[in-house]
Amino acid sequence: MEIVMAIVIGVLFTAAIYLILSKSLLRVIIGTGLISHGAHLLLLTMGGLGGKKPPVIAKGIANSEFADPLPQALILTAIVISFGVTAFILVLAYRAYQELGTDSMDMMKGTDNHE
Repeated sequence: MEIVMAIVIGVLFTAAIYLILSKSLLRVIIGTGLISHGAHLLLLTMGGLGGKKPPVIAKGIANSEFADPLPQALILTAIVISFGVTAFILVLAYRAYQELGTDSMDMMKGTDNHE
């Protein structure tokens, strides 16, 4: 299962880097969302996909049977932070579109004279 997750993470990072390097501001925002999802999956995969029981340890039971709660807590925190950052970036992009009338990075450059 880790091999499949590694391939999915690689595809997400590849698509995210491609979108971030584009000239459209909306594509950059979608790329940052994809890269955050890839990071969430990476944290989950590195934390281990084993463990079928909830993380409540009783006497006489091996610790390897339980799911590790730390990666899940980290991912939940990362999801909330990435949602806030994405909302902030969307507001900035909307305001830039209102002021400049475009979402192209080439047209937003302050040093070029565009009509």
